[in-house]
Amino acid sequence: MALGSFRLFPKKYGWFPYIWPIYLLLPLINLRGEQGVKLLLGIGLVFLFAVTYRQLYVSRGIAFHSWLALQMILTILLCAFYNPYNFFMGFFSSYFIGWYLERRPFITALAGFAVAQLLSIALSLHYLQGNDLLFLLPFLVIMLITPNGSRSLNQRMQLEKDLGIAQERIKELVKREERLRIARDLHDTLGHTLSLITLKSQLVEKLINKDPERAKGEAREIQRTSRAALRQVRELVSDMRAVTVTEAVAEANEILSAADIMLQVQGSTQLPEVPDLSKNIISLCIKEAVTNIVKHSEAKRCTITIQTTPAEVRLTIEDDGIGLGGYTKAEGHPEDEQARLGQADPSPGNGLKGMAERLSLMDGTLSVTQASDHLAKEDATATTDAPSAGSFSHGTRLIITIPLIIKETNKEGESV
Repeated sequence: MALGSFRLFPKKYGWFPYIWPIYLLLPLINLRGEQGVKLLLGIGLVFLFAVTYRQLYVSRGIAFHSWLALQMILTILLCAFYNPYNFFMGFFSSYFIGWYLERRPFITALAGFAVAQLLSIALSLHYLQGNDLLFLLPFLVIMLITPNGSRSLNQRMQLEKDLGIAQERIKELVKREERLRIARDLHDTLGHTLSLITLKSQLVEKLINKDPERAKGEAREIQRTSRAALRQVRELVSDMRAVTVTEAVAEANEILSAADIMLQVQGSTQLPEVPDLSKNIISLCIKEAVTNIVKHSEAKRCTITIQTTPAEVRLTIEDDGIGLGGYTKAEGHPEDEQARLGQADPSPGNGLKGMAERLSLMDGTLSVTQASDHLAKEDATATTDAPSAGSFSHGTRLIITIPLIIKETNKEGESV
């Protein structure tokens, strides 16, 4: 429906605008019996009416008022000089009057429309016979009522749009405020401490040859100061809300349900012994993996399995979709089946590259395999006691491992 940069109707309205022009066949049918110049003028009026219909979808402000007024005038002319049943062309104008969201313009347009339709009937009375007038009056009432319903629907759509914009604005403001708070807290909390460490380090450098004993004392003071800074950072981080795995799985379930993909979760999502940072990484991995499944897998089922050991957290995400598809085996890693993005989509947009980069920060690993290949390997070895993450004979399986940090304490009872 688009020719170059020209589009017949705005894309946001879908196919709806293309249905109404079918009713323009009625005034063309009503031209039967006309001849010569009058027939050509009638065809021209109908064509111009079609132009007004299109322009009302793309115009705003004064242009919209002008095209709507012209449409009403054309209805009057088609009724007065051709056929009284062209009166039904008023349903087009009735629909567009509902686009006036403000009360005053709406009332003005509706009043003008009522006058135009009554004038259309009055000028075509010589064509009417018997009970034709009684037949038209109920439709006039319907035309005058229709704009109210259309206007209410448009107002609701506009309110929903405004609400969505407001919510996005609030989210951005909350994020901005949180960034400012974190920056302020880091500056206030660590600025003085780090400056002190810098000064003492310079002092140690100067004293190391002149007064070794004093240099050792200053070095011990630097250690105590750095531990205090570490405690301050931990206190600061503890105030920041971590995204829990339970919340990430619940969000994943909503996304998958919207795509008609059934989710099965195995294992506990609580993970009380896992640090908040690790939980955040796991949550991001779940989100990115689920996004890939919805976009690329064509799957009907998805399984998320969470396993914990004293040494690591193991997250397995499997689907029954079309398989690796755009993924190819990374060069130099044929044995452990590590996968990377294929050449068809080399950007980190599908999540795998970004996921691997995040995991590398914590010495975590990401393995992407064909589900059937993985099952074949399991059948060959059959040495693990861990439950299987599913029984799909095809699809893609992501295995994510994150080592757990084992805290040690020093003589002073502080975590290091």
